[in-house]
Amino acid sequence: MENVGALAVLLAFCFAIYSVIAAVTGKRANRPFLTLSAERAVYSVWALLTLAAAILIAKLFQGDFRMAYVWEHSNISMSPVYKFTAWWGGQEGSLLLWAWLLATYSSVVVFQNRRKFREMMPYVTAVLMTVETFFLILISFVESPFKMLMAGKGVIGLDKVADGNGLNPLLQYWTMAIHPPMLYLGYVGFAVPFAFAMGSLLTKQPGEAWIHTTRRWTLVTWGFQTTGILLGAGWAYAVLGWGGYWAWDPVENASLLPWITATAFLHSVMMQEKKGMMKVWNMVLVSATFWLCIFGTSLTRTGIVQSVHAFAQSPLSPYFVWFEALGIAGTLYLILNRLGYLKSEAPLESVLSRESSFMFNNLLLLAGCFAVLWGTLFPVITEHITGEKISVDKPFFDRINIPIGLGLMLLTGVGPLIAWRRSSIESLKRAFMWPLAAGVIVAAGLFAIGIHHPYALMSFLLCTFVTVTVIIEFFKGATAIRAKSGQNLLAAMVELTHRNTRRYGGYIVHIGIVFMFIGFTGAAFNKDLKIEVAPGEVARIGRYELKLANVESGQNSNYRWWRASIAASKDGESLGILTPERRFYIASNQPTSEVNIRRRLNEDLYVNFAGASDTNENAVVLDAYVFPLVSWIWIGYWVVLFGTIVCLIPSKTRLVWPRTQVVAVAGAHERVES
Repeated sequence: MENVGALAVLLAFCFAIYSVIAAVTGKRANRPFLTLSAERAVYSVWALLTLAAAILIAKLFQGDFRMAYVWEHSNISMSPVYKFTAWWGGQEGSLLLWAWLLATYSSVVVFQNRRKFREMMPYVTAVLMTVETFFLILISFVESPFKMLMAGKGVIGLDKVADGNGLNPLLQYWTMAIHPPMLYLGYVGFAVPFAFAMGSLLTKQPGEAWIHTTRRWTLVTWGFQTTGILLGAGWAYAVLGWGGYWAWDPVENASLLPWITATAFLHSVMMQEKKGMMKVWNMVLVSATFWLCIFGTSLTRTGIVQSVHAFAQSPLSPYFVWFEALGIAGTLYLILNRLGYLKSEAPLESVLSRESSFMFNNLLLLAGCFAVLWGTLFPVITEHITGEKISVDKPFFDRINIPIGLGLMLLTGVGPLIAWRRSSIESLKRAFMWPLAAGVIVAAGLFAIGIHHPYALMSFLLCTFVTVTVIIEFFKGATAIRAKSGQNLLAAMVELTHRNTRRYGGYIVHIGIVFMFIGFTGAAFNKDLKIEVAPGEVARIGRYELKLANVESGQNSNYRWWRASIAASKDGESLGILTPERRFYIASNQPTSEVNIRRRLNEDLYVNFAGASDTNENAVVLDAYVFPLVSWIWIGYWVVLFGTIVCLIPSKTRLVWPRTQVVAVAGAHERVES
């Protein structure tokens, strides 16, 4: 059966190549039957990769340890859930998942547009299948998940392999059943808007059509990417035991880079739709997003960087380097060659305008993207030039990105208040008065109670500024509807949102980002403690006391465990028993920590059992942390997700983007209609 899986991948590779050739030839030679066969070949690629994936999953569940991939990433004692997630737990399987998801997306695109964009679709198909071909080359000829374990020149018999290594223990956590697929759905999904962008350039039709048809694709994949990043942060927080959710690790950074450029793209496309501006920006941003997704995929697989998130070193590096080099060069050539078709239809008339706020938003996002990219690759660059790897640590990223983040938060609040084309100083004073006053009052109150950290105060001020801005936008619009319809305020807000889901869903997303910023700001007040304690002894951190009661131990079929029972209290009030664990997985010969977290809105108490003391045989080592406001990060994510879903719902009234002249801050009436 494993031979059938390998054959299915090889046939999918052949169909993908055929699809590229037939699509381009059919378009150039005006032979519709060839373009139709190219689209049907896309469905064949999907069917064959679905068969290959089903065979791999079946082998994981059967425990066929003759297959190298099954032996490496599964064992008898693993639960069915983790046997399934082993599909993407290793290098080869994750590449198969990537290829299968791309084939799935491509099939949906071809089916949805089977009667639309007939000029553009052959090139869209060719671009998608070119990317598919690259990944199928890797799976077919470099890193196949269907390789057999070999002994000498023969395949090892099943009777010789009683059990496998098992999935990496760090991946045996519930978010790992969701995090990689979500991230891949984001990575792979950005191939669709990229393919349409390239199709529009190749057909010399770089208008708004490709943006309209890919807007929801982009928003959905951005939502998947956001989910994947936050699930990864939650996994790091709950599993790795080092007491944090983001360490500016190279692979973490690689997932953030395309998210940043996609966020810029989602904002700047509104400028092209409404004003006919920023066409070059949008082409560059959508292309950068896709190629950064490929870069992120390669970074985890080539051994270029060291990361807890990365796979082991493999022979994939030269393949990715050539694919990215040729692909980026081809993309840049095409954009430069079509610059004449990408001219803006309106000039930027004033710095004090909404157009300028979008431009500054893009510049700040790209500055942050470049800083993260530079910090990620700097150790690699220095090692190649000097032979010595110079690491870039968390303080570098924080120093650069905190001011950029605050600048973006400012623009998030300014954007809804500033007019199109130009605004007067007087109109800005009126618009900013209440949001700014609220922010200053909050910052002054926090300063009065002893919070003097400058970045923290500025963050809370700007978070308040944005929140009040959004509240005013909702309130004014809902009040106008209420005056006409007589609805209560809540019903009027729902009606307002339904009339323009894109705008007000975006405002909800902004509130979610505010909540996340509040959580990030809490890091300025973190407390940590590393201490050795024996049974009966007490450790103190902040207002908390941790008294070690005892340490138990045991073993099951998968791992040995040691569990500390800790009586926690705050200001003398009992909080119950915390039970962090230390585990040692037998099959993989790997230790892990199972942290215990007491989560509250104001702060988390985080305790990690780090193991036995080296100096006192009766003592154990505890790592304790207090993380203020961290729960607001996860709350913010759910608000962002809700806002994204709202944006995807069709508006009650079909929106037409009028290219009108607006010279003052829009009134409530105009905001409802626009």
